Amino acid sequence: MTPPAPAHDPLRSWNDGLAKSSLVRFVELVTRDGSPGFVPGKERIAVFDNDGTLCSEMPVLTQFAFTVDRMRAQASSHPDWQTEAPFREILEGDMTGAFACGMGAIVKALAATYSGMTTEEFDHDVTEWMNTARHPDTGRLYTERVFEPMVELIAYLQANGFAVYIVSASGIDFLRPWTEKVYGIPREQIIGSNIRLRYEIRNGSPVLVRLPAIELFDEGVEKPVAIHHFIGKKPIFAFGDSDGDLPMLQWVASGAGSRFTGLVHHTDSERAHEIHLPIGRSDHVLAEAQARGWTVVDMKEDWKDVFPPATS
Repeated sequence: MTPPAPAHDPLRSWNDGLAKSSLVRFVELVTRDGSPGFVPGKERIAVFDNDGTLCSEMPVLTQFAFTVDRMRAQASSHPDWQTEAPFREILEGDMTGAFACGMGAIVKALAATYSGMTTEEFDHDVTEWMNTARHPDTGRLYTERVFEPMVELIAYLQANGFAVYIVSASGIDFLRPWTEKVYGIPREQIIGSNIRLRYEIRNGSPVLVRLPAIELFDEGVEKPVAIHHFIGKKPIFAFGDSDGDLPMLQWVASGAGSRFTGLVHHTDSERAHEIHLPIGRSDHVLAEAQARGWTVVDMKEDWKDVFPPATS
């Protein structure tokens, strides 16, 4: 039987059940001095995928929506985009056709849209868009399309001495401007796909300029590699939602000592407004999670609320 929730429940948007109790039990295990599973504070590292794990990626990834808006604004200056895939599909609103071109083509299109901008200009553009853009179906800000139970989980881990990182296929420079405000995760703890940059002097000042080339596409097998390069330690806690997260989850689970590996299972199409596109498949990761006894979070059964209350 699951014990009653304490008066102050840090995971108040979670229903009592196996997923919630597994999380609480793990945190208590690694933070209790004298516990056989105790983990020193400097080793308490948690990594989360972003799209589909911390926020909705349907009907379209947040960064994709951001780029579509800017691509349409720039289309008149790029007549070649009208015939070149996946630009053509993106401009026509054919999301299925765009993703059928492959994620590599999508990422290259995202990179090309902001080629020539400085990192400061891009940061400003992202911040402005995230403060004003609204989801086409719900009319809510994209910052309100984050999963409230996962935001609570991040805060719970941080309150118990965990350093929490995002490890995402989305662009690192797209995530950094808004993650601290929304998730409480500082920009220096973001790992994501990288655009190649070039140092220049513009108007007498040094700047870093975005180039139309990918330095790193942080998906699949690249996720554990990026974690190693960026953090230098194997995390003890990881959460994902799709097959693209499987190598990261396998790698974290393979370490010695106390480990927690979690998977968000998208089962609530009514509340989460999910639709199916050729992204975010979870067939392989779900099968492995079930076979290895990882914690599978059933969105419909385990979450009281999916999104935070609307603020505007």
